[in-house]
Amino acid sequence: MKKELKHEDIENLSYKDIAFLILEREKNGINTLDLFTRIVNLLELSVETIENKIADFYTSLATDKRFILVDGVWDLRKRHTSDKIIVDEEIEEEEEEDVEIRDDEDLVEDEYGDEYTDDSSVDADFDDTDDDDLSDLVVIDEEDLN
Repeated sequence: MKKELKHEDIENLSYKDIAFLILEREKNGINTLDLFTRIVNLLELSVETIENKIADFYTSLATDKRFILVDGVWDLRKRHTSDKIIVDEEIEEEEEEDVEIRDDEDLVEDEYGDEYTDDSSVDADFDDTDDDDLSDLVVIDEEDLN
């Protein structure tokens, strides 16, 4: 890489642009530490730079759509195509059950001319006579607790 680009040109590139150039030349991906170490060496930076800036470097690669992290190594996204779509049948069935189709016959017009759905039939089906759950309930005043 140094033969193609002058050191001055490399210094003007961002870390992720340099990473892109490195990964273009490699056939396999490179883990974060090795990739950043190569960049630090190219730029002739101190070893402390690795410790101080590797987290920011990782974040910049993770947010750049040109890169992909596969099995712990960074590679170029363009090398990895995904033509498979994973469908979770359980989720799909739940979504279908949640959809309630209403006919225009269910719509009622209010005094202002706005249409709304009359859900009074739902209330009629509600049975509130089952109060057995609350029969054992006792209310105690705070004074009685002391």
